[in-house]
Amino acid sequence: MTAATGLALYDRTAHLGSAQVISHYSTSFGLASRLCSRPVRDHLADIYALVRIADEIVDGPAEEAGLAPVERRAMLDALEVETEQAIARGYSSNLVVHAFARTARTTGFGRELTRPFFASMRRDLDPVDFDEAELREYIHGSAEVVGLMCLRAFSEGLPDDAERDARWQRGARHLGAAFQKVNFLRDLADDYGSLGRRYFPGIDPAHLSEADKLRLLDDLDRDLAIAGEVIAELPSGCRRAVAAAHALFSALSARLRRTPARELLTTRIRVPTPQKLVLLARAAGTRPRRPATTPTPAADRAPLPGAPA
Repeated sequence: MTAATGLALYDRTAHLGSAQVISHYSTSFGLASRLCSRPVRDHLADIYALVRIADEIVDGPAEEAGLAPVERRAMLDALEVETEQAIARGYSSNLVVHAFARTARTTGFGRELTRPFFASMRRDLDPVDFDEAELREYIHGSAEVVGLMCLRAFSEGLPDDAERDARWQRGARHLGAAFQKVNFLRDLADDYGSLGRRYFPGIDPAHLSEADKLRLLDDLDRDLAIAGEVIAELPSGCRRAVAAAHALFSALSARLRRTPARELLTTRIRVPTPQKLVLLARAAGTRPRRPATTPTPAADRAPLPGAPA
């Protein structure tokens, strides 16, 4: 086998860098992605790495390094410009951006997905209350479009099918929304306590009631149920991984239900690694189930703003 040189070597090096990002930052996403075929797994690593780097600019190491919000906003803006240019050119001197752009060009997406994502990332630099419309827009950009990026990787090479694509896109949006809503609740202590973010319109996180929590989880589980309807249709190269991710977030939802609302301000809910491995093993050979929930009566709850149709 001839060793890669030139652009091929650069492409490979860029991807290996992205693979390192996912291996060091995400146990859950990394484990689930291992159930994908190699081409899909590589694309997912490239997508994840850019998303993670953007998130770290907003409130991770960039903040710890002492960068003011205005400086972080400038860095995020520059990253967005570099990403769009790399997708257009097919090259970036930033290895993570280069790998992401290569996957975007290969799987067929561009700024229709990246611009909403960066807009939501910028929103986190201004921790103010969300209204209903702003929450819908934020969830779309921060989570639904990432699900749509992954879907492009899943469906690479498939013939066009408008009805199928519409079903799969709906499932991807709802799964992304469910992931975000889980994280809203499990990260409540940090998002509200440390960063001053209030994502839920009309709810004071400092006084989150059990009824509020259950209403939010009912909405989240609706997203999971809708997403679960299409998992069995997905290509074999990604189906088990998506089922595993679905099972993991269903388990997180169940743990959040069992956790008193007041504890969410001091505790980040996790699924222990041994249970994650069990869920992965089950997902490798089973069809995803609808999440087991105990919804509050319809008369006692209102729909969560931001739930996609």
